[in-house]
Amino acid sequence: MTLLCVLDAELAFGMTPLLDMASLCVQEGERIGFIGRNGSGKSSLLAAITGRLALDGGEIRCRDGLRLALVEQEPQLPSAATLREALAARSGPAGADHDAEHWRSATRLQEFLQRFDLDADLAPEKCSGGERKRAALALAFAQQPDVLLLDEPTNHLDLDGIEKLETLLIEEQRGQRAAIIITHDRRFLDRVATRIIELDRGALRSYPGNFAAYEARKDLVLQSEALEQRRFDRFWKQEEAWVRKGIEARRTRNEGRLRRLERLRTERDARRERLGAVAMRIGSAERSGRVVAELQGVSKSFGQRSIVADLSLRLMRGDRLALIGANGAGKTTLIQIILGRLAPDAGTVRHGTRLAVAVFDQQRESLDPDKTLIDTISPGSDWIEIGPSRKHVIAYLGDFLFPPQRAEAPVRTLSGGERNRLLLARLFARPSNLLVLDEPTNDLDMETLELLEANLADYEGTLLLVSHDRRFLDNLATQCLVAEGSGKWKEYVGGYSDWLRQRPQQQPAQIAPARALEPGLKPGSKAGARPTAKLNFQEQRELDSLPDAIEALEQEQAALHARMAGAGYHRQAPEAIRNDRNRVREIETLLEEKLQRWVELGARAQP
Repeated sequence: MTLLCVLDAELAFGMTPLLDMASLCVQEGERIGFIGRNGSGKSSLLAAITGRLALDGGEIRCRDGLRLALVEQEPQLPSAATLREALAARSGPAGADHDAEHWRSATRLQEFLQRFDLDADLAPEKCSGGERKRAALALAFAQQPDVLLLDEPTNHLDLDGIEKLETLLIEEQRGQRAAIIITHDRRFLDRVATRIIELDRGALRSYPGNFAAYEARKDLVLQSEALEQRRFDRFWKQEEAWVRKGIEARRTRNEGRLRRLERLRTERDARRERLGAVAMRIGSAERSGRVVAELQGVSKSFGQRSIVADLSLRLMRGDRLALIGANGAGKTTLIQIILGRLAPDAGTVRHGTRLAVAVFDQQRESLDPDKTLIDTISPGSDWIEIGPSRKHVIAYLGDFLFPPQRAEAPVRTLSGGERNRLLLARLFARPSNLLVLDEPTNDLDMETLELLEANLADYEGTLLLVSHDRRFLDNLATQCLVAEGSGKWKEYVGGYSDWLRQRPQQQPAQIAPARALEPGLKPGSKAGARPTAKLNFQEQRELDSLPDAIEALEQEQAALHARMAGAGYHRQAPEAIRNDRNRVREIETLLEEKLQRWVELGARAQP
């Protein structure tokens, strides 16, 4: 059954329409993932659905008595003595004739506050951004709306909070209820969404299934669109050539054909080209020393609360270390200790040589709201040096989708996603060999996020990552440092999914060392501790030869995959195809064995 419909919606701020005859219908039981570029109008459409924003044209039809609940990107809590009272005020006054319903609502609210691990008696002014978001989500679920509207719900939530939200959406939105969710969290969409709606150049396009299904179909849609535009342009150019030739020959022209040409010109002028992609390139400094940072027995407390307890860690050049923990676990504090910006209460922190550090801060505190974009990127100069190349600051801002007319605009006029892009632009303009990224994915659209991932994957320096985006961590992290309570931090090999697989075992002796690419430490050993057994001559030779052997196998594997993906590959003899498949499986087995042997020998090697 249809719950609401958006029909031929039109909305514009300035010259470019955000909604251009856009239409959408929401059915019972749907969980719609709503995606699109930053500034494309997603939040505006949610505001229009709730009646907080009037459309310029079109209409929104809702089923009689439809109940809506909206959780904004940055929800605000009314001033009150307790969180419970603030949420009651946010939900609106309760009439005297609705005491029974008011009691049931209060009971449901208490239930969802508990499910989001919130204290109902907490003072609202003491709530963090994550606690305010969880409180607004708890209220929205307690209200049991027919359509739940969520605008970037995973921002400010820790990983545990995101997983709880996923579970609640799947459990609570069954049957007659629906949800529309604006988010860039791809793993969240894969688990929760039943349909993807993309807002692209003012139009709403629907893709059944989750985000993985959308990715599979999107490329085909873009290819089809490009083909259709090429055909249109070819026909339009033929008509333009015809009319010019007719003028030269002074022949009587076909008036109907002329009118058709005018329509073609109008249609071509009205075409909205797909927005370009951000052009990122990370400036790299000279290589740092082999050891980037080494912590020995580091502890840090605030009052009676232990943030770090007896942590020993060695961060090597090329490591991509992700810090994982609940909000307030101390991830940012630990980063400050690693960088030497905060002194530990006990233990030592030693830094390597030739470090060039660039930091992306979660709160965007380093942006001066009164400065212009130019002064933020390149104060006192019109040029930016990126490696061996030199680029004008206007062109460089254009690479990050800031048009020339906005170069002199103050930072305070930017949206959240635009501020993130500006921070990335400034960060990547500075040569570095140690990048610290504290929640870099907040407010980024998916195309920018995927491009950021690709650039970071090619970065030759060392990465320190804090992010609630699980796919981002899986794609980049080589090891995870996880807060396990009472100031204890433990290192795991691999990304987020690898940590999940290792976590339930609770057997540290069976967990591989977190640094497979820099052999030298045993699991659970302190940085700098001597190994219990040295390698003999043959084992040392084997260890030295393993990197080249692994690289050769990976190159052969890549060549096989490239050949098997070729257009004419299927025309080969069945025996040849079968041999290639067998070799692929054989290579995978050999790689696993050699990597495991590398880890085993590296754990025993002399550092």
